[in-house]
Amino acid sequence: MTEDFTERKARASAWFRTLRDEIVAAFEALEDTQTEGPFADLAPGRFEVTETTRASDDGSDAGGGLMSVMRGGRVFEKVGVNISTVYGALAPRAQAAMAARKGVPGMDTDPRFWASGISLVAHMRNPHAPAVHMNTRMFWTPQTWWFGGGSDLNPCIEKPEDTADFHKVLQDYCDKHDPALYPKYKAWADEYFFVPHRGRARGVGGIFYDDRNTGDWEADFAFTQDVGRAFLPAFLPVTERNRNLPWTDADKEAQLVHRGLYAEYNLVYDRGTKFGLETGHDATAVLMSLPPEAKWP
Repeated sequence: MTEDFTERKARASAWFRTLRDEIVAAFEALEDTQTEGPFADLAPGRFEVTETTRASDDGSDAGGGLMSVMRGGRVFEKVGVNISTVYGALAPRAQAAMAARKGVPGMDTDPRFWASGISLVAHMRNPHAPAVHMNTRMFWTPQTWWFGGGSDLNPCIEKPEDTADFHKVLQDYCDKHDPALYPKYKAWADEYFFVPHRGRARGVGGIFYDDRNTGDWEADFAFTQDVGRAFLPAFLPVTERNRNLPWTDADKEAQLVHRGLYAEYNLVYDRGTKFGLETGHDATAVLMSLPPEAKWP
């Protein structure tokens, strides 16, 4: 692939930063408006922002990002919104895995890569308010490029109206590009977010896609931007109608056990976790997705 991607990489990286800023502002505003419930007397939660770096074998610049984490808020017990732009050469293990999974010609001999994206996981105070995950990313090698990402809802107390509303927003944004995308990527999410050793899904799904390269970078970037834009209108209304509901000790127990399932999935199966750790990115940022407290039956 001879095309110069410098400008496109910069645009993608800048978009993920813009999306991060919008989400952080919306979440802090949600904290400000939480004036009911047992945590209303706390100071509204705010994100702590830390720069992260990727370690390289030779000490050269390998990129990094921003880790933004809020802990102990009124609405959010823990939420992280991370962005990163990393580059360099893949370690042999990651290089072999990428060559095998992607089938990228030349990946086995040329390990250079560039990757940028945003990753978000929110664990809520109220057991009635579902946890949520969202990420979008762009990956480049000298041979090819692709986009990936998605979002999925993870309630411990499932409510059909929450599931329907969350999915409806995702479908609306997908349909702007192609009505075939939502059913395709919903099915992919149902498969991807399944926990084989538990025999169940980790939540009520959403959309998931990877390896998106139609040959039209602008169209694929536009779609990936809309996947990110869909997140707040899909998630905020669900949170707002559940955040003040009363809960019982049994509800809290269900939340903690479900968080255990979430942690199992992220540590055993999640591609992003594996890629981040294998490529030397800041381990604290990679494992930001883990809940602050969990239980196992």
